[in-house]
Amino acid sequence: MRVLGSAVLSMEFLIMGFAMLLAKDSGEPLTLIYGAVVMFLMIYAIRLLKKRSGWIFGSILQIAMAAYSFVVPSMAIVNVMFVGLWIAAIIVGRKGEAARAALLAQGNPADRKGDEK
Repeated sequence: MRVLGSAVLSMEFLIMGFAMLLAKDSGEPLTLIYGAVVMFLMIYAIRLLKKRSGWIFGSILQIAMAAYSFVVPSMAIVNVMFVGLWIAAIIVGRKGEAARAALLAQGNPADRKGDEK
């Protein structure tokens, strides 16, 4: 779950950088400051993904990325894709963790072979 979430946030970090390049022509420095803050918070959110609060914070950052669509309208299309990837990372990650927990509950098959002898 953490790997998928960090991949999505890392790609969004790059996308936000490219969006800031487009926004620099708008002439308002606040748009660049907002973009830089969101980029910094994405890197911070990657570190927090070990905990549930990191996933909540990452979800809030999805809204912050959507707000940047008002500055760079083409970001709306990209945002829809990345929100979908974020939701997929949560769903697939939970399934993966459940499968991993089930395998760990069964024990290591190599240990069972040693017990039979």
